[in-house]
Amino acid sequence: MSPRTLKIICAVSILLNVFLLGAAIGGAAWVKARHPMIGVGSIRVAGSELPKDERRAFRQALREARLEMRPTAMAGRQAREEAAALLSAPTLDQAKLADALARIRAADIAIRAHVEERAIAYAATLPPEERAKLAEGIEMRRARAATMATETQP
Repeated sequence: MSPRTLKIICAVSILLNVFLLGAAIGGAAWVKARHPMIGVGSIRVAGSELPKDERRAFRQALREARLEMRPTAMAGRQAREEAAALLSAPTLDQAKLADALARIRAADIAIRAHVEERAIAYAATLPPEERAKLAEGIEMRRARAATMATETQP
């Protein structure tokens, strides 16, 4: 290899290492700041208390429910884009913005309701002991959310 090729390889390697180091430091800072990986209170997270096989099946059921709602999610995304465009326009059309926000809210509620209905149907198949673990997961997330809310208040 020529000296020029080695210099290029070395420079690329250094850049990659700097990028990876920055990502590691950023990730550590994110975790240290106590930012949750998944929304606190998420029904999916509550399932983390289930045994491995049940947890996998529970998450699969929720994933399927979200996939079924993909058209609704896309409509919500489009409404968000529309709302952003309306907000950045020179003059604000309040009626159109209110309509876009209503469509966003409706999509969010429809998706959440569908996923929760699937979670309820799945929970109905579990024995009482496993449902109790699911309840523990929900309570742990609720307590964690309450703790985080009090820690962030001045």
